[in-house]
Amino acid sequence: MLNKLSDTIYYLSHQDDRDRPTLGLVCGDQYSLLIDSGNSTQHAQDFLLEIAKLNVPPIKYLVITHAHWDHFLGMNEFDATVIVNSQTNEMLRKWQSYSFDDNSLQMYVDNKQMSAMCMKIIQDEIPNRDSFKLNTPDIIFDNSLTIDLGNKVCILEKIKSTHTDDSTIVYIPDEKVVFLADCAYGTTTNSLFHYKQSVLLPMIEDIQKYDAEMFLLGHESICDLNEMTKFWKELTAASEAVKSSSLENAIASFKVENKREPNDDELFFIKAFVNDRVIQSL
Repeated sequence: MLNKLSDTIYYLSHQDDRDRPTLGLVCGDQYSLLIDSGNSTQHAQDFLLEIAKLNVPPIKYLVITHAHWDHFLGMNEFDATVIVNSQTNEMLRKWQSYSFDDNSLQMYVDNKQMSAMCMKIIQDEIPNRDSFKLNTPDIIFDNSLTIDLGNKVCILEKIKSTHTDDSTIVYIPDEKVVFLADCAYGTTTNSLFHYKQSVLLPMIEDIQKYDAEMFLLGHESICDLNEMTKFWKELTAASEAVKSSSLENAIASFKVENKREPNDDELFFIKAFVNDRVIQSL
């Protein structure tokens, strides 16, 4: 079921148990735009079935926010102009060369090119895999792109991100809504979950320059401005406490700076920033 954010914006909620991120629908007077295509053929078809229940303008555009499989593997199901930033396009080239039969999938998993979860979802939710080839995007932009859907403008921008180097966000000015996808999350390197400390503040600056009141995230669905402001404050406080790869020192520094113990979220972030220091030192 699609959730209605406004008369022109809808979203399909994330399903963490199936590695399905939030998908978005923005409607103008003439056309509609989709944000991310889902993690499989089945996910995309489920999205299309829900859209068909609405009286919305025809889908003309599909924006892929970044080149993580759960956001783009449903791409082929949409009769739409696919838009990506240039870095996402380069990263998708690898996937366009993949074969999706069982032997090839197992090889990609063995070579750590693909997760076991990704393989399982492909096997379960993409039929006719022996002939499946990921489509090529249609519009490639470098830094930003503005799309007019007819009395509804969407601003696409490639921003700095703690999650991936190719993150695109989608801002709808008249609604004060921004689709962040996964850009504000951490990432895993060498089996360590970490937040990229060096890009945290530039990322927050990139996002906060937009006058937004509602934020759609890839695996949280929706946050209001107060929730996002709290999230940024906790991330920033955790980052400021981490000056080395010592967790003990970071927690002690946090207590001195904030005159209290870190809450559970802040402790999680502190550990992630400490892990980033560890990774940077390797």
